[in-house]
Order: sequence, then C-alpha cells, then structure tokens
Amino acid sequence: MGKLDGRVVLVTGAARGQGEQEARLFREEGAEVVVADVLDDQGQDLAKEIGALYVHLDVGREEEWRTAVDTVVAAYGRVDGLVNNAGILRFNTLVDTPLDEFMRIVRVNQVGVFLGIKTTGPRIAAAGGGTIVNTASYTGMTGMAYVGAYAASKHAIVGLTRVAALELADQGVRVNAVCPGAIDTAMSNPGAGAGGATDALYRKLVPLGRIGRPEEVARLALFLSCDDSSYITGQPFVIDGGWLAGVSIG
Repeated sequence: MGKLDGRVVLVTGAARGQGEQEARLFREEGAEVVVADVLDDQGQDLAKEIGALYVHLDVGREEEWRTAVDTVVAAYGRVDGLVNNAGILRFNTLVDTPLDEFMRIVRVNQVGVFLGIKTTGPRIAAAGGGTIVNTASYTGMTGMAYVGAYAASKHAIVGLTRVAALELADQGVRVNAVCPGAIDTAMSNPGAGAGGATDALYRKLVPLGRIGRPEEVARLALFLSCDDSSYITGQPFVIDGGWLAGVSIG
C-alpha cells in the first residue's frame, strides 16, 4: 500500500530537479502522476519511464493551465493533488535588476502558483478534497542579498498559501508550502554539483554542513500530500539544513 494510492497528482516543473524527484516518489507511492513542464523532451522521457502522463504547461499562462487540467480530468476523471514546483532564479542586486527580469520571475514563481491554485482548487474540491503544495523558499521567510525578485516572489507564495488554506479549508482542500534552502539542483547549484564551488560555500553557511538533496524536498512534499499531515494546512515548512536557525560563530 502506498501513501497516495488512488490519487491523481499534477506536479509542475517536473522534468528535472525537485519536481522530477517528487514525480518519481509520488508514483512509487501509488499516485497517478502528471508530469507538467515546458521541457517537453525531458518531461516526456520521465513520464514514459515512470508510467505517468505528460502535459506541456507554461505556468504563467492561464489558458495552458485550463488545457492541462482538462487533459488530466479527461484521462483520470479527477485531480486530487497539485505540487506547484515550477520556478526560476536569477542573481542580481535590486537596483540593477531590469524590470523585465523582475516580471519574468514573478510571472513564473508567483503568478504560476496563483494560477495553479485558481485552476486546480475547484477541481480538487469537486473530487472530494485533497492537497496543494506550493514551493516557496528559505528566502520566502527571510532576506537574502542578490535575489530580490526571487525572494519577493517566494514571500508572496507564503502569503498565497495562507489565504488559499483559509478559503479552501471548508471544501476539504489543504494548502501548505515547502521552503527549501540550498538544494543541489540545476537552479540553485548551476554547473557545480555536490563537491563543487557553490557546494563548498553552502558547507560554510549551513549548520548541517552540506547542500540539500532534491529527494529530501520530495519527501516533505509527500508528507504534506498524504494523510500523515491530515490536520495541517496554511503552513510553510522550512527544509534548509538549519540555515534559517541563525548565525553560528563556532
């Protein structure tokens, strides 16, 4: 028996990184998984490998959300869960950030989560209830230099999570957020990999002394998507190796 037996869960940004690991784990736990991404070749290959459905989805486009969710319902008759994982990161000082860069980050990270909740929330409620897990960030709970646009979008996701949890609770839909710190993916550790220069920096910053693994975030998303968290909604869950705890002088 899997923790998600009989459920249909859509995962955005699922072609690689955290989303890929979430898709793999959810499938292992018995869910019918929908891999959603703009990276069609990678997404289709993953879906074929794990026995999932692939849909093309630019999370910043409302019409693509409607098409994707309609496709899921046509294939499975319902949708029970959503993991809003898709996101992008750019490094820049605030005063040097071009408006179009700021808006692109907001469009993918913040608007994508909003549209995901708006589009899937009523369908999940109609299926008898379920879960939405939004991917925020360590930087959604505190400040971090050189990622102002990203941090702004992730703070917004925490707020959207709380509001959605309040509004959807009486419809049986629980909404929570994961807030990863430094995770070894192409986005946060580009071109480095474990043991690289970026990883060495995180070893100094993170109390547990290492960069996180996407599989660890996937396990948190699973917890928030199954009955183990049945009395939890509206909450951000930080998974950062202790980074947010404070400054160590040791």
